[in-house]
Amino acid sequence: MKKSFWISILFFLSLFCIPSVSFAQQIYTVQSGDSLWKIAVRFQVGLSELISANPQFKNPAMIYPGQKVTIPNLGATKSIENQVIQLTNQQRAKHGLKPFTPDWELSRVARYKATDMRDKHYFSHTSPTYGSPFSMMKNFGISYRSAAENIAAGQTTPQEVVNAWMNSPGHRANILSKSTTRIGVGYAKGGTQRYYWVQMFISK
Repeated sequence: MKKSFWISILFFLSLFCIPSVSFAQQIYTVQSGDSLWKIAVRFQVGLSELISANPQFKNPAMIYPGQKVTIPNLGATKSIENQVIQLTNQQRAKHGLKPFTPDWELSRVARYKATDMRDKHYFSHTSPTYGSPFSMMKNFGISYRSAAENIAAGQTTPQEVVNAWMNSPGHRANILSKSTTRIGVGYAKGGTQRYYWVQMFISK
């Protein structure tokens, strides 16, 4: 059964270490001037995930040129998430609105939420692991002035899920909101609903 749900709220403000998620991996060779933080930003992955994927570094603050760093590879997942962002911005353009700015850190949070719904077998804005989406953003170090979330499950493609959201007044309002400016999208495959989708919106 396909499901969708939305929530929107005005809120203020915003770190937390996150459990690891298993993905395919790639290898990066450390260059002069690199740090794990710089590498995490370059590859748009969380620093905690990068550290978890590289237990060979006893002191993550000290890495040296020539060392090998394992990078969690989210290419396929990010491609699907980016399609959702593009389709969402197409809907905004049709209504004369500026596009949302993609925010990879926000997408990381949304991806954890989608994965959590899949793994914990629930469909709700309130996570048994992370709490409300607003608490979750805050605990992941995301600061904001206003925030909203759309969730869905069962839709098989980016087009299908965006269509479903646009056909629901509450989801549509979040997508066409003028009070938020940045978007993150999370996607997880598997579980009882087979496909889980999360949009998170913020303004700073």
